[in-house]
Amino acid sequence: MEAERLLILAGGYGYLALALSALSQRFRPWVGRALGLLSAVLAAAIVLRWQRLGHGPFINLYEILLSNLFSLGGLYLLIRTWRPPVRIADPVVAGVLGLLGLWLVQVPALDSHLPPTYETPWLWLHLIAGKLFLASALVAAGLGSIMIARTGAGETERLAWRWLGIALVFHSLMLIAGAVWAQDAWGRYWAWDPLETSAFLTWLAMAFALHARSAWRPGTTVTGLLFWAVFVLAFLTFFGVPFISQAPHQGAI
Repeated sequence: MEAERLLILAGGYGYLALALSALSQRFRPWVGRALGLLSAVLAAAIVLRWQRLGHGPFINLYEILLSNLFSLGGLYLLIRTWRPPVRIADPVVAGVLGLLGLWLVQVPALDSHLPPTYETPWLWLHLIAGKLFLASALVAAGLGSIMIARTGAGETERLAWRWLGIALVFHSLMLIAGAVWAQDAWGRYWAWDPLETSAFLTWLAMAFALHARSAWRPGTTVTGLLFWAVFVLAFLTFFGVPFISQAPHQGAI
């Protein structure tokens, strides 16, 4: 357990250091290597925790921060490697990862147990789609920040819209898989609990943004703010609402 905790502390503070370093132009060429190293550190911590508890890190806030910091960092590394133009958003994305890392090391490292309702393959589809959605939304928001800061960001804007569209696809898959899981676990597809409502509002925000693009063609500043509105809603859905709600999503029910 000591090795697990040390690895998590190293990963959390490492992402904070990355966020600060990414502000310097001189460090930018090293962002990819830093992301790879930190992803490996958190992957090792997750393996140790999984072996010790017998289930994945997706029950309490500590585990959800850990797994999402790992997935966001790892997926962003893959995305920026696959699509180099995305690297323009490195400082913004690193800043979000740094905040999550700082939050992770401040949260009590509580153990958890896996409730029977989580023992279903639909959980994995729900989780994977959710992580792919959040990473895509983060990329769109990061590019949106560049749009707000600069003028004439035509190619950046097109790239950001593309990632928002990808985010909508994965979010839709997450909702569908979650509904099937809910029917299997609790006997209903949808109950309008706080988390489901927040997730649906995030989906509506993405749909509204994509509709606004074709209907009203907002300027780059408004568009960038729309991307951030979607990401903030998603952030609250993942890291806020489940832990103030008494719904089944809160954990072992």
